[in-house]
Amino acid sequence: MAESDEQVALADIHVDLNDPTLYINRELSLLEFQRRVLEEAQDQSNPLLERVKFLSILGSNLDEFFMVRVAGLRKQVLAKVTDLPKDGMTAAEQLAIIRKVVLDLLTQARKCLISDILPNLNKSGIHIINYARLTAHQKETVKDYYKKIIFPVLTPLAFDPGHPFPHISNRSLNLAVLIKDQNKEEHFARIKVPNTLPRLLPIKRSSGSIRKDGTVPHHHYFVFIEQVIAANLETLFPGMQVIESHPFRVVRDADLVIQELEADDLLESMEANVRQRRFGSVVRVAINENMPSYIRKILIENLEIGRNEIYSIRGPLGLSDLMQLYQIERYDLKDPVYKPVVPNMLKVDLIDGGIFYAIENQDILLHHPYDSFLPVIDFLKQAAHDPDVLAIKQTLYRVGRRSPVVAALLEAAENNKQVAVLVELKARFDEESNIEWAKKLEHAGVHVIYGLLGLKTHSKITLVVRREGDAIRRYAHLGTGNYNSVTAQLYEDLGLFTCDEAIGEDVTDLFNYLTGYSDKRDYRKLLVAPINLREGMTRLIQREMENHKKDGNGRLILKMNSLVDPAIIQELYKASQAGVSIDLLVRGICCLRPGLKGVSDNIRVTSIVGRFLEHSRIYYFYNNGLEEIYLGSADLMPRNINRRVEALFPIQDKSMIRYLHDEVLLTYLADNVKARHMNPNGTYSRGKLSPKDKPLNSQLWLISKRQRMSES
Repeated sequence: MAESDEQVALADIHVDLNDPTLYINRELSLLEFQRRVLEEAQDQSNPLLERVKFLSILGSNLDEFFMVRVAGLRKQVLAKVTDLPKDGMTAAEQLAIIRKVVLDLLTQARKCLISDILPNLNKSGIHIINYARLTAHQKETVKDYYKKIIFPVLTPLAFDPGHPFPHISNRSLNLAVLIKDQNKEEHFARIKVPNTLPRLLPIKRSSGSIRKDGTVPHHHYFVFIEQVIAANLETLFPGMQVIESHPFRVVRDADLVIQELEADDLLESMEANVRQRRFGSVVRVAINENMPSYIRKILIENLEIGRNEIYSIRGPLGLSDLMQLYQIERYDLKDPVYKPVVPNMLKVDLIDGGIFYAIENQDILLHHPYDSFLPVIDFLKQAAHDPDVLAIKQTLYRVGRRSPVVAALLEAAENNKQVAVLVELKARFDEESNIEWAKKLEHAGVHVIYGLLGLKTHSKITLVVRREGDAIRRYAHLGTGNYNSVTAQLYEDLGLFTCDEAIGEDVTDLFNYLTGYSDKRDYRKLLVAPINLREGMTRLIQREMENHKKDGNGRLILKMNSLVDPAIIQELYKASQAGVSIDLLVRGICCLRPGLKGVSDNIRVTSIVGRFLEHSRIYYFYNNGLEEIYLGSADLMPRNINRRVEALFPIQDKSMIRYLHDEVLLTYLADNVKARHMNPNGTYSRGKLSPKDKPLNSQLWLISKRQRMSES
């Protein structure tokens, strides 16, 4: 098929692919993702408590954004770093725009909460009442709770020449209090709102829980704990006059600089850094609009911040705490409950090697949360108890506090299996949980490895070595998501069970690379970062470009969390210039600009934000009809390709390729309910449905398909 005259003309135009205007700033793209999360909270077609959940997620995401990304930019400014990102913006320029965008996001979020969600919650029987509007009986109930539960926990901290300004921990909510003594002298004090108590105090004991008869109370009444404390400050300062109090919330730098020492020292270093995180430099202070300037001045001077670190907003501080409301068992205000399905081929008796026989017969693909995560746990449990299993090796990144996966590994160690586990201590914000599991595993006799020098291990791989007759067989599970049974119900991910010999050998080599000394670079089927993943991905894109030049049928569909890597973006630009049709499904950050004439005319970028967090990475290459798909843990970001241990694995079964292409990728691309399409300027737009269009929500379609399959 010959190229069109327009494509030939465009090919003759020289475009400098290093031009900064061809790239979206990483931080601003991430904030655009937060805007899409906010849109889900604003979307009145979503159930009410789901909208509350999205507001909470927005608050949590913005906290992390400041703790990591803004903190890093501030350090660049202080260090006078001159290196610029591909988009050419200085750190100072980024900080200025970030402040403007975040203030707008916070304003829109508060407007959504105060003008829309809270009134609708009130109509639905969930009442958050300002303390001043409580009835006399309600105030008596709350005051009794304050005396018995809250008061003993509080510690007022003075600030004067004899008392230095108190340390204020990360993500803490506080009250700045001004008091006057008997000599009419004014004093400043700080009270930390205890995070060990619920932010929203139930006024009735039944609020938020099921009655003894099994029914759910129709009405739930809450009051913010900081309002209760503020109304009872005289109990903390007897003999003093309380003049005023104002809430403020602090977010600190959480960027860890870990001393990469020997493995034993790494654990100690990480524990120290987790402790130090609580008192990193302040990057944001949220206050209410009515805080007077003299209180603001005290905070600015003593927290050692500039005025640009102060964010003045309406309404309650700390949107992330709204997640407490989501725990109310009002299923009429939530998405319908979905029970993940166990595929028929895995409904096997776990006695006598049932799950291993199932995998021996065929590769098995699981698509979470539509498919249950239980087979992964069963796989490990059976391996722990099967007398023919000799060894289990696994990478752990985020497993959660109560992990059936780790419990199975501990059982395996108790049953004298050889168990080796790489625990990634630098899994951001999961360090404490991972440290606890590492200690328990070591105590049980598991070989625990803490990662490689200078690299974070992000791959999701399990290897089970089993004796079968006079030979051994390797069974592997490779995934796009973490071995976390809780998030597996909330995140969209893919996992593959296989006993493919070449993949088993590759996984063995990868574990040897992780646990010992290996410079192996010729993996048979896996693409492994930082070894051959960049080379392999580049080769696959370039092959599609060459195929298109010859046959005119080049096609790429790449699904990931983030697209940041400049070299990969340039390869995609080149493929687009050659005429390859490219669809990118990028949930979060996308630094590529689609739809630029002569550069990315043939590239479309779609983002889906819905009920489940789109987390899988699916890389589809048409390859002149000999389609190839790779799945794995790696996004197309410099950190994933250069500074992490990642693994992409091929899908070889044709029926699985058809499922992933026809029923997953094409369904996402046809989504006209939850999909947003990226504009060349980095903003996103929803498509407009005409009266003739049939709404398609890709995640709901996949749910309904699984339900139909399970019923047939």
